Amino acid sequence: MATKEIETDTKTFLKFWLIPVVIYAIWLFIQNAATGLVVVGISIFLALALKPLVRRVNNFFIRHFGTEKKHQTLSAALAYFIVVLIIGGIIAVVGPVVVNETSNFIQNFPETFEKNFGGWEGINNFGKSLGIENLHAEITNAMNGLSNNLLGMLGNNLVSSVSGVADIVMKIVLVLILTLLFLLEGPSMMNAFWKRLSSGEEDKKPVAVAKRIVFKMANVISTYVSRQAIVAAIDGCASGFIVFCLSLFTGVPTSIAIPIGMITMLFYLIPMFGQFIGGTLVTLILLFNSPLAAIIFAIIYIIYAQIENNIIAPKIQGNALNLPAVVILVAIVIGMYMFGLLGAIIAVPIAGCIRVLIDEYPNIRAIER
Repeated sequence: MATKEIETDTKTFLKFWLIPVVIYAIWLFIQNAATGLVVVGISIFLALALKPLVRRVNNFFIRHFGTEKKHQTLSAALAYFIVVLIIGGIIAVVGPVVVNETSNFIQNFPETFEKNFGGWEGINNFGKSLGIENLHAEITNAMNGLSNNLLGMLGNNLVSSVSGVADIVMKIVLVLILTLLFLLEGPSMMNAFWKRLSSGEEDKKPVAVAKRIVFKMANVISTYVSRQAIVAAIDGCASGFIVFCLSLFTGVPTSIAIPIGMITMLFYLIPMFGQFIGGTLVTLILLFNSPLAAIIFAIIYIIYAQIENNIIAPKIQGNALNLPAVVILVAIVIGMYMFGLLGAIIAVPIAGCIRVLIDEYPNIRAIER
């Protein structure tokens, strides 16, 4: 059998091997710098999310100071500190209440347990109805095993937990600093970048298409986050008002109305599932104060959720992303399993950005031709 020799020049040979080497180098870079890339990505995402607020603050300066000069830097800094103060205020309000309610729950648990569940005798009677002879003993054994396992895990992971907390704090500080820097310097950096790319006449059309795509993606993120935040604030006000009204004729303390509103507002920012999680958590909190209040809240909140999801949210969000529900659900599931809670939050705007690329694909192909 005759063999055939294929001759190739050095340049082609180097190109052939250069591609897998470059791909492997990029993969190594992403693997080693994954944490840093996530921090930078979160910072860029937050800076884009704050764009509508920066624009509103800037318009406020122009309108009230009677000048056409833009105060972009001052507006960005002021919008940033407004959001930081709001988040800090939420933590300052919710934190002590959560600690206080947890302490009260632990102190009053025996009385609440006896009053609402009939004590261990009521638990045993319920267990017998399910075919369990001594449910009290089963629960006690399970709790002992759980506590022993938890103590062992805490003892083994105490040092790593401390270092983990320090690492989280450092990442939060980095995100805060980078977000502020992207807000202050991002616009000028992008203007210089586009100006540099469109230096030649033949480069103007591709740069114009790329600039339009990037602008649309940034607009998708900022629009989605800002409108989601508005609906979340409305949801928090509604749940807080419901709890306040319940506190007037049930045993629920009035002081938890505002923290509960903040809790549901924060959970609503999680797409699709956040409203259910927040409502369930509030119902459980109310259950240990007043079962009647918990039942009433659950019924009213379910009715309100239908009104919000079918009337209020579509009116405010205005189908900004124009994505089918199945695409949103698939994006959330993929994002959640890849990056956890953070992935679930950013999955929907990322899906909107992918849709922008699909819409602009014909223009991209036209440039390639």
